[in-house]
Order: sequence, then C-alpha cells, then structure tokens
Amino acid sequence: MSLKEQIIEDMKAAMRAKDSERLGTIRLLTAAMKQKEVDERVELDDAMVVAIVDKLVKQRKDSIEAFTKADRQDLVDKEAAEMVVLQGYLPARLSADEVAAEVKAIVTELGAKGPGDMGKVMGAVKARLAGKADMGQVSAAVKAALAG
Repeated sequence: MSLKEQIIEDMKAAMRAKDSERLGTIRLLTAAMKQKEVDERVELDDAMVVAIVDKLVKQRKDSIEAFTKADRQDLVDKEAAEMVVLQGYLPARLSADEVAAEVKAIVTELGAKGPGDMGKVMGAVKARLAGKADMGQVSAAVKAALAG
C-alpha cells in the first residue's frame, strides 16, 4: 500500500472513530496532497508525499515557536498535536552521527574542498537524504564538513 493510500485509509478510520482532531489533521494533509496534484498535474508517489508531510511538519515547528513567544499555550498544544499525527507518516529519521557520516561521504565523492562548494554538496545531499533527515541539521553538517 502506498503512503497516499495509507493516509486515505487512516482518514476513514478517524471518521469511524469520531477522532475529530486526527481527522482534521489528516484532511489538512490530503488537501495539500490534492493541491500539489492539481497544480503540477502529477500523480503523487511516496517521495512527493513525504516532502509534503515534511513541509507541513516544518510549518508546525515554526508556528509552535511563534505561539510560544506570544504565550499562547492553547495554540502550541494544537500545533504540537497536529505535528505528532503528521510525523507518523515520515520515515525514520537519521541520527546526527548518521547525517554527518552521509555528508562526509558525499563531500568525499564530489571532491568538495571548502565553503564555495556548499551549493553543489547541498544539492547532492538533498537528493540522497530527502525525507530521511531534518534539512536544518543537514545544512549544519555540510557547513561543518566543508569548514574542516
């Protein structure tokens, strides 16, 4: 079963269970998926769905940060609950050590020497680690690898 089909099945299960919070989050995700399909006239594969989920998780993190600064705990809790549901659709994330090892391997493969090669390295890293690692963490690992 594809990830897209799994999300649809989870939405049906949430409807049957009358789990309105989970249902709302899954509907938000399916709306984003349908929007991408309509805008780009494509059928989504698992990698594209993971990219959408990743984007939505990042939006939740940013919202939580903003709501925390504004002292709105009610909204922080809502965003955190949505983030938990969304993270259930992401593949297992790589640890910081695994990310650093992958980045070092890519830097070696490309023969990158310094900070000027950051763009070339990030392009290769994004292709290989898309959906498997937090890109903020990846960017820091690339900077560290190219600085040393």
